Amino acid sequence: MIVVDLPREALLVSGRDAGSYLHSQLSNDIASLAVGASRPSLVLEPTGRVVALVRVTRRADAEFVVDLAPGFLDVLAARLAKFKIRVQADITPLTVHCVAVRDQAPIDVGSLVPAGGDHVAALPAWWGDGRAVDLLSTAPIDIARAGTDHDYEATRIAAVWPEMGPEIVPGDTLPAATGVVSVAVSFSKGCYPGQELVERMDSRGSTAPRTLRSISVPTGTSVGDPVVIDGETVGVITTVNGERALAYVKRDVEL
Repeated sequence: MIVVDLPREALLVSGRDAGSYLHSQLSNDIASLAVGASRPSLVLEPTGRVVALVRVTRRADAEFVVDLAPGFLDVLAARLAKFKIRVQADITPLTVHCVAVRDQAPIDVGSLVPAGGDHVAALPAWWGDGRAVDLLSTAPIDIARAGTDHDYEATRIAAVWPEMGPEIVPGDTLPAATGVVSVAVSFSKGCYPGQELVERMDSRGSTAPRTLRSISVPTGTSVGDPVVIDGETVGVITTVNGERALAYVKRDVEL
């Protein structure tokens, strides 16, 4: 089992209209979240390009924590505030601590929370299949660490889970390219900015020109290197960890 510190940043969205506003702005169903539950979502530009990949947790009836990879909090906050007109919802930065727990089998969540750790939330991560759990808290988390950042990246590459920065560039990346539409988008929730592009690609059964893949690479491969097959450049490397990597590869290429 891998247990490592995972840098995260967060916004607290609170107020009478917090839930309804987030539901109207994000790609996933936020209105149906029970207190204590969470789910991943995309935040999109009206054009359909991805602003951020986030996780939304309902902390109380009118309080939601929206966390994401570090370095993109200002971009997210600006996008969420963009359409907040006559809405009773406050959007404020929230300092959080996060510990990532990853395993090859479903994790016993109950055994993770340290004694006296009532302030720690054990939240599903990545595909929500039980093998990836994040401990999230506003206070430091007292739990033994195991493994390295290198080990964590190996599990992320194996899971083909995109990250902000390497795989998701705000305002540029197509939702379908990321591969997370199946868990981060609700097709029955109603309207939200960027919905048209997502719905159109889904209804046509089409994918992005390049999609995220986990591939084998030679030692010494670097981020930004091309993926070349039979002399043709078919993709680009986004994350490297030893001899495994994530890459955006042309949709019709078989590896």
